Amino acid sequence: MKNDVLGFDFRQKRIFPFFAFFVSILTLFLTLYCSTARTDLEARIQRIENGLIPEPGIVLQGKLPQKAGLLDRMSAYKIPGVSIAVINDHRIEWARGYGVKEDEGNDPVTVRTLFQAASISKPVAALAALCYVEKGLLDLDDDVNGKLRSWHVPDNEFTQSKKVTLRGMMSHNAGLTVHGFRGYAQGEEIPSLRQVLDGEKPANSKAIRVDKEPGAGFRYSGGGYTVMQQLLIDLKGKPFPDIMRETVLDKLKMADSTYEQPLPESLAARAATAHRMNGKAIKGKWHTYPEMAAAGLWTTPTDLCRFAIEVMESRKDRSQRVLSQKMVRQMLTEQAEGMGLGLFLWDEGEDFRIMHGGSNEGFRCALVAYPEKGQGAAIMVNSDYGGSLMSELLRSLSAEYGWKHFRPVEKDAAKINLDIYDEYAGTYQVTPRRKIEITREGDRLFAEPVFVIPSGESRCEIFPESETVFFLTETSQKITFTRDEKGKVIGLILEDRGRKMKASRLD
Repeated sequence: MKNDVLGFDFRQKRIFPFFAFFVSILTLFLTLYCSTARTDLEARIQRIENGLIPEPGIVLQGKLPQKAGLLDRMSAYKIPGVSIAVINDHRIEWARGYGVKEDEGNDPVTVRTLFQAASISKPVAALAALCYVEKGLLDLDDDVNGKLRSWHVPDNEFTQSKKVTLRGMMSHNAGLTVHGFRGYAQGEEIPSLRQVLDGEKPANSKAIRVDKEPGAGFRYSGGGYTVMQQLLIDLKGKPFPDIMRETVLDKLKMADSTYEQPLPESLAARAATAHRMNGKAIKGKWHTYPEMAAAGLWTTPTDLCRFAIEVMESRKDRSQRVLSQKMVRQMLTEQAEGMGLGLFLWDEGEDFRIMHGGSNEGFRCALVAYPEKGQGAAIMVNSDYGGSLMSELLRSLSAEYGWKHFRPVEKDAAKINLDIYDEYAGTYQVTPRRKIEITREGDRLFAEPVFVIPSGESRCEIFPESETVFFLTETSQKITFTRDEKGKVIGLILEDRGRKMKASRLD
């Protein structure tokens, strides 16, 4: 029977109460699911924030490591601000800012605060160069002088049989000089790109030249990427920031990124200030880098993760916004000693890792990604002390996400006759103004003071590696006790990252 007004079978009316009930149950389920997911993610973030194992990441075998909180570690290192973004399941799972943009201010770091990417500028610039290779406008293995117009790599005895190529420059295997650049402080005259290439004043770096045969082996060269910058400018006839915006940044929706140097006034309020190891801001807030391809990118960890995700997705042929799968696979193929085209490569299979770090005046940053896992992270810090903190953060991230790398080093204290501790206890003269005191407390041996420790502590327990060699867990230092021909303890050698200092026993 039909309802003449409504035009449908009256039995359909019975469906609506059931449908409404179903929708309400589904809504409740989704709300509970999302709430649980948010709670689980928040718990994960808190584990990471509170799971830092202080440098050098050495823990005693069989003992739980002493973990510290991120804010406490920032305070220990006098680091004003940190920004982090994390990739999981091929998407950005979370991003957060910590601390402040400047040591004496209260403007907080947010996920959109701009930091200098330093050398992570290189792989992003490499993506643009490879785009023009794929379009047939450049060739990876041609002499770059064939496309350079306003400047050329000077030929010499090293380029007689082999020439500088784009492949060589992107893999640091072109024989080009100049490792990196220190930038230009506020008030300093900024050189043109041509002046940087030729090392002419006001440039503060040497001329970029070939001083060994191209292809002879890996040697890190920011100079090579500066030549690549000129190559892209000559190819497109546009300013480098515009080339990067059109070729990469806009396509990857990296809206908080720019290669503009100096940083435009309109963006200055969003930028973090660079700081020295003592926690003090650099004069003028930051340096300017005309070497844009090598060190000039301003960005955020979120945007760097967008770049990493695109590389990972293109490798699996799930995106071609900039490069094809074939070209990305070539980018991630070893060219020279663990180096691809713009990115460092580590391991194989599920643990295959791509990575790049960055170090500008007052800024440190790191980008790591696992293409097979669809995971990774970007960390940016506005301090020269950022490297140590980033290592601690990567250890915490590794523990949470199950990465093979960045884990703490376990060391086992040797079992020795503890009576030897009495022989080592005493005062040792390192320099005319510096002494080290070795003391025994029960079955433990302590040294005070050692080299500067970020926590501010100067007295540390030392653990036996052998009867004569002792290690610390707070630093990478070692202490080796020395004896004379009669077996009497007469001194020690304090070693830290290859540096050795001898000390004579005073008592």
